[in-house]
Parts: sequence; structure tokens; C-alpha cells
Amino acid sequence: VQLQASGGGLVQAGGSLRLSCAAPGSIFRMSVMAWYRQPSGKQRELVATITTDGSTNYADSVKGRFTVSRDYAKNTVYLQMNSLKPEDTAVYHCAAHRASGGNFWGQGTQVTVSS
Repeated sequence: VQLQASGGGLVQAGGSLRLSCAAPGSIFRMSVMAWYRQPSGKQRELVATITTDGSTNYADSVKGRFTVSRDYAKNTVYLQMNSLKPEDTAVYHCAAHRASGGNFWGQGTQVTVSS
């Protein structure tokens, strides 16, 4: 099972992007959805999570700038990224962590923020 992430690209500092990630409904409805990022040459880090009831958590580095949301009609999770900084440059991955077991990953989408 693979999640389909999209929406990355090149943007200037201060700009915005919205990432999307679609998942099979049987997984989406039962999973905590998460966004991770991995800058080149660095370890992967957790960016944001959203539970099945809509509770959210964010890394300190993105609080106030990024917003995670989910749409059950479309089985899609979003990451709205505002006030982007060069240090946000990374490959962004979405993931589904299912309570009954199983972790599912997307293929990643590149976000590049120029100064």
C-alpha cells in the first residue's frame, strides 16, 4: 500500500505551499496521519500529526506556520505551509499509523525554499 503525496515545489522564502496525501479509505479512517521531512544529509523528523478525531501536534520549528488537516470525504491529509523558510527545505513524506497495526508511507515530495 502506498500513499500518494503531492504539492511540493520551489518557493521563495515567505511563500506558501500546500501538500496533499491520499490514502486508501480503509487505512485513512483508522489511522493517525503524519507528515515527516528529511533534509538532505540529515535525519528524518516529525513535522505534524493529526488523529482520527482531529487533534493535532506540531514540531516546535513549524508551530504557527504549518497547519495539518484531513478530509474524510477525500481520504486525504493536507499540510498547509505558510511563511516558509530556507530551513524548511526537505523531502516531505506522509505516513499513516494505524491503531490496529501497520505503518504506511508515501513516496515523498520535494519542497525547496529559496532565500
